[in-house]
Amino acid sequence: MNRRRFLQQSLASTISAPAILGARSPNSMFQVASIGVGGMGGNTMMSVLQHPKVRIVGMCDVDSRTLELATRGMSSRRKELQDPAAKERLGDAATFRDYREMLSKLGGSVDAVTIGTPDHMHAAQAVAALRMKKHVYLQKPLTHHLHEARILGAEAAKAGVTTQMGTQGHSSIETLLAVDLIRSGAIGRVKEVICWENKKANWWPKVTQRKAEADPVPANLDWNLWLGVADEVPYLEGAYHPSMWRSWADFGVGMMGDMGCHYFDVVFACLGLKAPKRVRCLDEGSKGDLYAMRRHLELEFPGTPLTAGDTVKMTWTDGGYAHDSRVIKPAALTKETPSGIYFIGENGGVFKPHSQRPWLVPDEKFKGAAYPKTRVANHYTDWVDACMNGTKAATDLPTYGCPVTEAVLLGVLSERNPGDWIEWDAAAGRITNRPGLNAALARRYRDGWSVEGLG
Repeated sequence: MNRRRFLQQSLASTISAPAILGARSPNSMFQVASIGVGGMGGNTMMSVLQHPKVRIVGMCDVDSRTLELATRGMSSRRKELQDPAAKERLGDAATFRDYREMLSKLGGSVDAVTIGTPDHMHAAQAVAALRMKKHVYLQKPLTHHLHEARILGAEAAKAGVTTQMGTQGHSSIETLLAVDLIRSGAIGRVKEVICWENKKANWWPKVTQRKAEADPVPANLDWNLWLGVADEVPYLEGAYHPSMWRSWADFGVGMMGDMGCHYFDVVFACLGLKAPKRVRCLDEGSKGDLYAMRRHLELEFPGTPLTAGDTVKMTWTDGGYAHDSRVIKPAALTKETPSGIYFIGENGGVFKPHSQRPWLVPDEKFKGAAYPKTRVANHYTDWVDACMNGTKAATDLPTYGCPVTEAVLLGVLSERNPGDWIEWDAAAGRITNRPGLNAALARRYRDGWSVEGLG
């Protein structure tokens, strides 16, 4: 495929996609069950509810306090749903503590499932919904282990439903403008990508040392259900729940799972990347129960028609590393830019701060340059429309979301095993040069929580 045809087809795919499921009746409500209704899970449920056809028929959370707030249209962050019509479509939802019970009892009355739980539970919950032929909106990172990402993608493709990865920034006008800028050829083919993230991890736990004796479990929390597929550890106040689990290797994937997914998503969308060929960690990496508070990674991807060579390098740093000296910042940005992406092109660069618009640089070269007129999208309601219309969503799991997740998780694997390159055979789903690491691609689920094909 030549570059012009690639660009035409790529841009067309953002507007329409082949139908994958017969559309529902336009007069019926789209009935959604939500697993995890606190934090981002609650935000996802409330955001999907913005669509006038959505009715929430089921809510599940292991924390009864969070669940009670959600039934009143309030998030665990005390933000209240203001739309009276949306509140009405939420008011009669059945409530559950165990997602398996909810899916079993609600069965055919559910059209779709949203999932916003700690990372370690994503795969088991999503696969359960997919095997029931439910549409799925799944928060990032899609899975905790790489093997889970492969199985999740296969199950989503087999189910033939509409799926969406919860990287809501993918549909923002800022990201869409970056995609259009890169694909317009304004800076020529891309030679390299630099990502940096220096914000403070607000999910870092107050308690960072495990002890054999458990603290009393709060009455509102079912600790066994919270652990789910993960190995049992004693409950510790201030260590895990409600929002500190991401730093623990048992339950989250650290900064890569938090912000890495957003940055990788932008780069994949701009360049049409697939799985990396190899990845390495250039600093001391992470050891023990907790992830490190900083990391420096390199990934090498196969080239695409939008890149300058047969391969393209992507660098990731977080936790306070100095900016790469090659990054050119536009003069209009006078404040510090702690988080961003820089695309080095043949004829210039694109500087994109996180959650902000992209800029063509250097200024003197692109003075008066015309920026594309970019479409507007809503990641949540567009998913609902795609479900009802029988089309693919923007971050469809089999073709897009799972490959992005695979790249992120290979970065995590290198962080846990720093030093030499990790060579990745994407077709076989295996590491070729350090075969001992293949055992780390999957895990065994806790007794009573096994899921066929997953763990």
